[in-house]
This record gives sequence, structure tokens and C-alpha cells, in this order.
Amino acid sequence: MADQLRPLGAQISHMLKARGVDVIFGIPGVHNQELYRGIEEAGITHVLARHEQGAGFMADGYARATGQPGVAYVITGPGLCNIMTPMGQAYSDSVPMLVISSCLDETAATRGQLHQMKDQRAAAETVCDWSEEARTAEAAYALIDRALVEFETQRARPKHIQVPIALLEAVTKSHNRPGFVQGNIYGDLDYDDHIAEVAQMLARAERPVFVFGGGIADYGSAAKEALAAKVMDKYGAAAFCTYAGRGVVPSDHPLYFGSTLGRPSSISVLKTADLVVAVGTELAEVDLWRTELGNECPLVRVDIDAGILAETRNDGPVVRCDASGFLAMMRDMEVPVSKQIWTAEEVAAQRALWRAQVDAERPGIVPVAEALRDCLPEETMIYSDMTQFAYAAKEIWDMDLPGHWHHPTGFGTLGYALPAAIGGAVARRGLPTMAIIGDYGFHYTMQELGVAVELGLPIPIILWDNCKLGEIEESMTRAQIAPNAVVARNPDFVKLAEAFGAGAVVPRSLDEMQRAVREAFAADGPTLIYLTPEIAT
Repeated sequence: MADQLRPLGAQISHMLKARGVDVIFGIPGVHNQELYRGIEEAGITHVLARHEQGAGFMADGYARATGQPGVAYVITGPGLCNIMTPMGQAYSDSVPMLVISSCLDETAATRGQLHQMKDQRAAAETVCDWSEEARTAEAAYALIDRALVEFETQRARPKHIQVPIALLEAVTKSHNRPGFVQGNIYGDLDYDDHIAEVAQMLARAERPVFVFGGGIADYGSAAKEALAAKVMDKYGAAAFCTYAGRGVVPSDHPLYFGSTLGRPSSISVLKTADLVVAVGTELAEVDLWRTELGNECPLVRVDIDAGILAETRNDGPVVRCDASGFLAMMRDMEVPVSKQIWTAEEVAAQRALWRAQVDAERPGIVPVAEALRDCLPEETMIYSDMTQFAYAAKEIWDMDLPGHWHHPTGFGTLGYALPAAIGGAVARRGLPTMAIIGDYGFHYTMQELGVAVELGLPIPIILWDNCKLGEIEESMTRAQIAPNAVVARNPDFVKLAEAFGAGAVVPRSLDEMQRAVREAFAADGPTLIYLTPEIAT
């Protein structure tokens, strides 16, 4: 069949559809309107955000819900700048996001153009894996394929492609090359030797500990087959999960310490281990809230990112491998296992102590979080924001499924939860999706409530209102700084939600809250569930 001639902007949408992209988030403008020429013709759904930051978070939420790239179209200059915060969040949390923007045809010899920046491409590159400009149609096609292949074969991180306006408008041939077909991806090491070495170390250890990260909570077979628990059982190992790794280990596993690495006294537990194996985790500051893990025994690192392995300072092996492949090989390795001495009683006692500490540090949140957890339907996917409610809940709320609680862990931006939940709900029509956000963070992206109403998405939005930047106020107090600029005048959030056409309710008890949440999942649009700390009293 002969190539069909279209403007390149339209061809890009057709190419994305051929590569499996069904949804694009964004905002059209005069500079990128050619990208919109082919959207409907290609059969792609477009979600109109109210701000490019919202579009980026929606693409992030969609990607986390599906494991497929979230795609966003934005304009030159301010549009790209507005989406850079979500790009930074996606970079730190290993989320596959493809941002395609327009750019000016030239900037060196002409000043004062609409949306002009000094160096747009370089600005974007500071918050993503790479940012490239396509100067021909063939380059645009090649860069899109490069991004999609890298999402499948490397650590997933956002990419940015910009295309000059005149090139978007230029008529060109379609791209007919077949796309990349995913296969089994392994590292470049001698796996028999390295896996056997790790298996023997685990078999000899008496108090081995796994640390499971978000690299396992992905949509790989490690999560689907409960491989983490099977490997724990085989080697008699205990385990921690990072916040992103929750759900990898069943919540009722007797040797599971939970997502409690951030507890200072987790160091005491790790000091009693004689081997630690960290799988699919950076062991970053935002995982530990300290500079070192705290173990005094050998540390084995398993990761797909060679850069993470290169940073490792320990006396154990490093293995470049995807988490699923590693755990499957560990499960199948035939080695005699020594007697293990972890006990369920010591794990349960430690977890009870940590729960009490969380409850004491953030009074009133734990019982509300547990009541909320207990009323959710199966397969609920949660998107949370930078709020004290989420900080406490993540430590005491075990997940039954991996990859079902998403939080802006690394970059740590406010305003993430609502638009990300919209992206997740678009991806998971018919399955329950919930947002948890604080009063101050809601200010950042509350305009995206209109998108949820427009699309009829039944999202319960748990708004925790302590009338201040509570976490910052407490940090200032600990630093002996008189709290300043931590209180903002809030609107009437209930009336605001109603003005958008959303449902809104103010529960006065935990029972009322649970009823409101159940009803919200059955509604024909989003429901704001307004909570204050008084609900726990």
C-alpha cells in the first residue's frame, strides 16, 4: 500500500496509535495544533487537562496504572515549562512518560517570538532521561521508536521530543516500519555464576533479609506470581519493602517487616542480619530517610540500572538483571539451605512497636487510615500527595497487590494525587481508583477536578485538611524556627467541588466516612470527601 501523505503532526499521532498508544493527555495551542490533526482520525482518545502540569501528572498516573507509556502533547515554551515538574517526578520514580512538544524553527537570529526560550531542549533535559529535537520526519519517527524501545529495555524514565512548527506542518510520508517486539531482557553478565553465588550466600545465611523496591512492584511476573514470598520462604528470609514496593510481599507473611525502613530503629534490625539482598531499589534517601542502610553484613544489589550498581559501596556481589528474572532464578536454584533463626514473634513485636510510634508522632491519623483501608473494594488503586495523612498511612497500611499505591516519592511535588488519579482512572475504567491529598497540595491542581467531572470518573478524593502546612510547621519547630508562612486561607472546599459539578460530603464519624467512600465509588463522577483531624476524636 502506498504511503499516505499527511502533515507530520498528524503522522506522529498515527504512528503512536500503531505503536499501541490509545490515550494522549495535553492542551492544544497554535504552536502544536498540527499534532491534533490526526488524533481523532487515528482513533486516539485525548484528555484535555486544565494545565500542563495536570496533563503531565495524568500521563504519569496512566503509566503507573498500565505499565505502558503515558503520552502528553504540549506547546512551545510555557507549555513545556509547566510539564517539567511532572517530568521530574516521573524521572525520580522511574515512570515511562513521553512528552512531545513543538518548538520554534530558529531562535538564534530572531528575538521576541511567541513562547520563545533561550534553550528549550536543554531546559527539558534537566528533568528527563533525554531531550532531543527532530529536524526531519525520519528523525521524529526514529526518536519515538527509540523512546518506546528504551521504555521496554531499560529503566523507565521520561523522554522529551520537540519538533519545529514548520516541520509539524510539512506534508510527509507515513512511518511504516514495524515496531519493537518485547522479549526477555537480561543483563550482560554471566548469570549462572552470579545467581549461584547469591543463592549460596543466602543458603548459608542464618538471618538473611531482602529489601524489595518498586522495581518488583511493576507489571512483571515477579509481582504476578508472588515470587518474592516464594524466595523468602525457600531461604527463610525476612523482608522489608520500600514505599513503592508495598504489595510485593503478602501483608500476612510472618517474616515481613513492612514498609518501615524509614523508622530509625530499623537499623537495629538490619544490624542483626548476616546478609542483605536489595532487589529493584535505589536505597535512596527517600526510602531510608538516612544516608546509609545500616547493615554491617554483606549487601547484594540487584538492579536493571547499571548506574545504581556502580554507586554501590559494599562487599557483596552486584547483579544487573530485571527483578522478575532474578527472583525466578533464585526460586529455581537447587542449594541446601541452612537453619534459619528469624521468628514470627520478633517480627510481629517490632511491627507493633513501629505502628505505635507512627500513631504517637502523628496523632489521630492511624485510626482514620485503617478505617479507610478497611472500606475499600478489592483492586483499589491509590494516588497520594505530599501530605501528613499519606506519610503516616504508607508506614502502617499494607497493600494486598503490588503497584497499587502511587506516591510522588522522589521529586516530592505537591499537587500530584488528583491529576494522577484521573490518569489512573482513565486507564482502569470500571476498576476503583482513589486520591488522597492535603489541603495545601489541593491548591496546586484543584482545577483538574473539572476533568474528572467532564469524564464522569467515580474517584473518591480524600481531602485531609489540617488548615496548614503541618509537616513544615513541625519541621520548623524542631529546628527552633518560629513557624512562618505555614498557614494559608483555604476556600470552602465543599462549595468549590460543587461548583465544578462534583459531589462533596463532610463525614462526622469514621462510619460516615466509610459509607461516603463506598457511595463515591458508585457515583457518576468524582466525590470530594472532606476530612479534618477532628474526625478521629
